[in-house]
Amino acid sequence: MPIIRYAAALILVLTLGLPLTALKAEDWLAKAQEHTIVLNDFAFGTGETLPAITMHGLTLGEPRRNAKGEIENAVMLLHGTGGDATSLLQPHFGDVMFGPGQPLDINRFFVIAPSNLGHGKSSKPSDGLRAAFPRYDYDDMVRAQHRMLTEGFGITRLDMIIGTSMGCMHSFVWGPMYPGFVEKYVPLACNAVEIAGRNRVMRQIIIDGFRNDPAYNNGNYANPADLKVGQALAANVLLLAGSNPYRMDADYPTRAAAEQFYAARSRLAAANAVDPNDSVYQLDASRNYNPAARLHEITAPVLWINSADDFINPPGLGNPAALASTMPRARFVLIPPSAQTFGHGTHSRPGLWMDELLRFLEENQ
Repeated sequence: MPIIRYAAALILVLTLGLPLTALKAEDWLAKAQEHTIVLNDFAFGTGETLPAITMHGLTLGEPRRNAKGEIENAVMLLHGTGGDATSLLQPHFGDVMFGPGQPLDINRFFVIAPSNLGHGKSSKPSDGLRAAFPRYDYDDMVRAQHRMLTEGFGITRLDMIIGTSMGCMHSFVWGPMYPGFVEKYVPLACNAVEIAGRNRVMRQIIIDGFRNDPAYNNGNYANPADLKVGQALAANVLLLAGSNPYRMDADYPTRAAAEQFYAARSRLAAANAVDPNDSVYQLDASRNYNPAARLHEITAPVLWINSADDFINPPGLGNPAALASTMPRARFVLIPPSAQTFGHGTHSRPGLWMDELLRFLEENQ
């Protein structure tokens, strides 16, 4: 679960010096093609159905077909909780991934970045159903991704999934649910066990903060900004959860600097209120997630990377190294903490794990 996107300014990340020659601050969003795909008769795991849902996505590059007419160069990028299709098309990710000779060179790959169910411009509670929207979970979200790929793009095989945070967890749902569909996985910043303990408590604090706000009105609030208690509580919890203590100490080394930083972040959060229903659904969607018992079914190569300064997935919690060993072709990497890492947000800073990615791609061409 990453920081919910209150605004781009609230993402606790800064541009790093990166090891590969990069296009500087390329506008990848301007290069992207926009797609809206309608999925008819969508059935949810709760038994609820909708006549149709929409999946929004952005793509870079062009599909390449083999002799059978099948698209063979598709890669899917999966964002985290509260993100959307734009999350990994930002310069800090794209400038070292999408350019000529880089790992996802868009002259070679067809890169698909969806807004997942409940997020961005895809179907979500705030579109009109509010708290009557079906209570989706990660299995539903992965089914929507699969239908988007097969029905919307005609894709029957993915070269790779790179997923951050929630998208990382979706990777571990994808493997057993659709065996053989994905050639390789790069899950970044997550665990492969039930969302329990502090992680679930943190989510429940935010969920209850919105639901118990005097202005919530059973999800029928007039204006998201009216839920001042819920908005502030969510912003504060996620600010801490997404931060790196080493970087914050380096960037705000005095009490006055830390207080000024927090005051500025609080003003930004207040000015960029999220939709409470959307946020509640997003945070609750992990409630049934618990893939550990089926990880052995994932036979594709897996590069699983976590960072040691991740508040949400601290080292050793859930024993990811042991879980990785249950997958026949998986390798787990733990990035040590430093003033250069970004806590949970290290997942979207390829400069911090590029060597591991290049090794993985070389080994699994």
